Amino acid sequence: MRRALRQIIAILALPLLPAVATGLLHPRKPSWQSDEVTLAAATAWGSDLLWVDARPDADYAKGHIPGAIQLNEDRWDDLMDGVLDHFTTSRKIVVYCSSLSCQTSHDVARRLREEAQISNVFVLRGGWEAWTAERRPIETSPTGTQ
Repeated sequence: MRRALRQIIAILALPLLPAVATGLLHPRKPSWQSDEVTLAAATAWGSDLLWVDARPDADYAKGHIPGAIQLNEDRWDDLMDGVLDHFTTSRKIVVYCSSLSCQTSHDVARRLREEAQISNVFVLRGGWEAWTAERRPIETSPTGTQ
């Protein structure tokens, strides 16, 4: 009976080793920690929060979260100074884009972590739609800047 039990454990453990190795070493491994934050959690941070809008210029100009700074990948170099001007190490950054399926906010958040070496960067779960669904005030900017 013990022998059979050891054989079953060995059979089950063998595929586990390559799976664990792949999970640890694969370049596109999933993050064990989600970088997403809910709207309620983000707004609870109050003045310790800096909103970053990762949407295209036209969308930002139509409306954005009040106080949000625009930073998208198309104009990264032009807009990054504006983000750094508003950032302090005590603040958390929450990046948002258009919807649940929008990858842009995750890409911008990753670049802020890797290139700007900012650790407190999160992504708003649900993006712009989560904000507008709560019918929060929307700041508009006719020039696309604040």
